[in-house]
Amino acid sequence: MALAGPSRRGRQAIARKVPMSKLKVTQVRSALSRGAKQQGTVRALGLRRLGQSVVHEDKPEIRGMIRAVEHLVEVEEIDE
Repeated sequence: MALAGPSRRGRQAIARKVPMSKLKVTQVRSALSRGAKQQGTVRALGLRRLGQSVVHEDKPEIRGMIRAVEHLVEVEEIDE
């Protein structure tokens, strides 16, 4: 039995080593009067107070969290 080359999964992992862009997320509105789920999402993004900013990798998981609380945050794309 001959050994095959790198698996499809291995090739994808190699292709992803390209530097990803980053997202700067700033809280601009309070999450206090929102439901527990939105408050938890804001906390999971690393935001604790108004005006605070955090930088995250541009991943689908982070984009989904931002979409859930887009009325509470501002987002800037940063190239690094």
